[in-house]
Amino acid sequence: MKNTRQVKIQQKKRILVAPLNWGLGHATRCIPIIRALITHQFEPIIASDGVALQLLIKEFPDLDYIALPSYHITYPKNGKFFKLKMFWSTPKLLKAIKAENHMVTAIIKSHDIQGIISDNRFGVYHDTLPSVFITHQLQVLSGNTTWLSTKLHQRIIKRFDECWVPDTVGDTNLSGKLSHTRNAELPVKFIGCLSRFKKTERSITYNVMVLISGPEPQRTCLETKLRSEFKNFGGKVLFVRGVVEKVRKVSEERNMTVYNYMTSSQLETAINESELIVSRSGYTTIMDLARMRKKAFFIPTPGQFEQEYLAERLTRLGYVASCKQGDFSLSCLEDIANTKGLSPVDHDLNYAALFGLF
Repeated sequence: MKNTRQVKIQQKKRILVAPLNWGLGHATRCIPIIRALITHQFEPIIASDGVALQLLIKEFPDLDYIALPSYHITYPKNGKFFKLKMFWSTPKLLKAIKAENHMVTAIIKSHDIQGIISDNRFGVYHDTLPSVFITHQLQVLSGNTTWLSTKLHQRIIKRFDECWVPDTVGDTNLSGKLSHTRNAELPVKFIGCLSRFKKTERSITYNVMVLISGPEPQRTCLETKLRSEFKNFGGKVLFVRGVVEKVRKVSEERNMTVYNYMTSSQLETAINESELIVSRSGYTTIMDLARMRKKAFFIPTPGQFEQEYLAERLTRLGYVASCKQGDFSLSCLEDIANTKGLSPVDHDLNYAALFGLF
């Protein structure tokens, strides 16, 4: 009689991955993390809201998804009122954070979650599970209240077991003083430049690629201005509006090819085939363009101190050109000739060791 043995199949550990819905940057920089989790035999469960959730559903249609309460983050049309807008939004924001933290407790039970990765979602953590917070802002710039916004943010970070910073230690880095502060009390791990893209050698198809992203109404304000300006541009333009919808739309307008959005693979090809990228100076965009070794012109979101600092710093170091949104014209692109372009800082990330926390 043949001796049979039952082999118990070990269930994959389920990790809740929750990026903030503030533009698309937090969601897109989680894509390499999600891919690595799958490669290392974890089962990611995605949780977010709005366009961030929609984008990740399109990228990973076979994963489970959970809608979290929205932070309802919007920008004023006048950047000078950004801090005031955020101040008045604080009660609504705190209510959403409390609601998502209650949801996390229920999600842990219903989905058998064994670890948490939160990209700037303040309420997505739990005292009984290993919880990670992803941020490049150990220091949160807010003008004369930077000391207060930084203190509040660091207090939130301390609720987590680890804080993963997508940058490198040392003077050659992308984030500058945002990430490189002295605070031994924070559980920080620098994990290097996070990007979903790879550079490949391709023939240049577009003279300029315009890549729009970020919260409303400033996303639309920039789109309107740039579409008007680039109608008079002599070269070929690829315009990606950053509006995630059910159906991908493409239109031709004079010298411009306009997409409402692109998937990661489509964006990777398009960036490789573009000579110059015009975009916001969001940190995820900077990491992507550094990985792709691209020339860039940055237009920071009005009133957002972080983007203004990053654009100013990278311009001062000679990597990119930049200007304020209201000052942009096609003549500004002439400054690109004096820049050396972005490039990545080498960093070997050991995902197996990183995920050892779980």
